[in-house]
Amino acid sequence: MIIAIDGPAASGKSTTAKLVGQELNFLYIDTGAMYRAMTLKAKKLNIDYEDTEKVISIIQTTDIDQIIDSSTGDTKTFLDGVDVSLEIRTPEISKGVTAVCEIKEVRENLVNIQRIMGKRKDVILDGRDIGTVVFPDADLKFFMVADVDVRAQRRFKELSEKGISSSLEDIKADIVRRDERDSSRSNSPLKPAEDAILIDTSELTISEQVEFIVNKIKNEKMRNGKNEN
Repeated sequence: MIIAIDGPAASGKSTTAKLVGQELNFLYIDTGAMYRAMTLKAKKLNIDYEDTEKVISIIQTTDIDQIIDSSTGDTKTFLDGVDVSLEIRTPEISKGVTAVCEIKEVRENLVNIQRIMGKRKDVILDGRDIGTVVFPDADLKFFMVADVDVRAQRRFKELSEKGISSSLEDIKADIVRRDERDSSRSNSPLKPAEDAILIDTSELTISEQVEFIVNKIKNEKMRNGKNEN
């Protein structure tokens, strides 16, 4: 099975997707982390995120991979063989990643990698265009939304727990800016697939989000007679 979860920044999709994957033994592919890794590569080479030609020029010499940490169940992201799972979560990378996402060649390259990974076994992915572009034939598609203030608080808490300092006001402003750019970009804009199931997570706990999606997946498996892995 292929499960797609899309939605704006800090809507809860990444945490939920990871936990659903752990509960159902699905491979969780962190697509957003891949784009962040590409953004980090540009930063390390002092390439302006808006300099499309220079970003494109480093695609073929950039190796991005992911593995599941067997001790924690977390997806670890590697850039050119180095674990950058924490480094890609800084506010600077958050600000730059939207510009990198808009580059057609970057998206094509990473989508190809994601599709190859998606052939390995049952998978669950989250991002901005999983259900519309990457896997338009996914078995189930979800689109998660939440109030912007709730999302800012979530991101602030997440960064604080990782020891990354940033103000709540800056985080909210960044989320609003990313929402506007993601929704209006010409290449794979952020929008729900026509057959996506909408989930407003503003007042839902992570456990409630996970339970809702797990039940939908189990029902889909039963309906189609698919075997549990």
